Amino acid sequence: MKVSEADILIVPGYTNSGPDHWQTRWEQKLSTARRVEQAEWSKPVREDWAARIAEEVNASTKPVVLIAHSLGVPSVLHALPLLKKPIAGAFFVAPPDVTNPDIRPKHLMTFGPYPRDTLPFPSMTIASRNDPFGSYEHAEDITRSWGSMLIDAGEAGHINGESGHGPWPEGTMVFAQFLSKLKA
Repeated sequence: MKVSEADILIVPGYTNSGPDHWQTRWEQKLSTARRVEQAEWSKPVREDWAARIAEEVNASTKPVVLIAHSLGVPSVLHALPLLKKPIAGAFFVAPPDVTNPDIRPKHLMTFGPYPRDTLPFPSMTIASRNDPFGSYEHAEDITRSWGSMLIDAGEAGHINGESGHGPWPEGTMVFAQFLSKLKA
């Protein structure tokens, strides 16, 4: 699949993705990409976030490819029962462990637990070995249940602007390969 053949939905996590975040940069470069805007970025409500994702997917006119980071990942999973259109593929980055009682802010736990059903579309998950919001072992466990391909990003922190992943050219290359294998 080519970028022009897909509606690419950028699904940021808690507090949104700022101007230096790779998601923002990708949104600006990918001609068919648009951000799923949430009404409340700093006090997320699982049902509201899932409903907004479903609205955007259901309004799409082309096959949908999701690019979710952090809290965007469980939000996508919780949106699946609300979808009326199929997903062509999902690219998940830095899934947080929303069942960990040490996660801050605590209300992020309302996004857990993750659904563990096999996903009905191809997916790839990129996880770090030293992500402060979720262990690599947790990412291995959930991606195994989804049937998602897991990519080990090494010690890459939360794979965001703060961890030095503004442009993130390696991610761009991996996403391009993933997209090329999807069916339009």
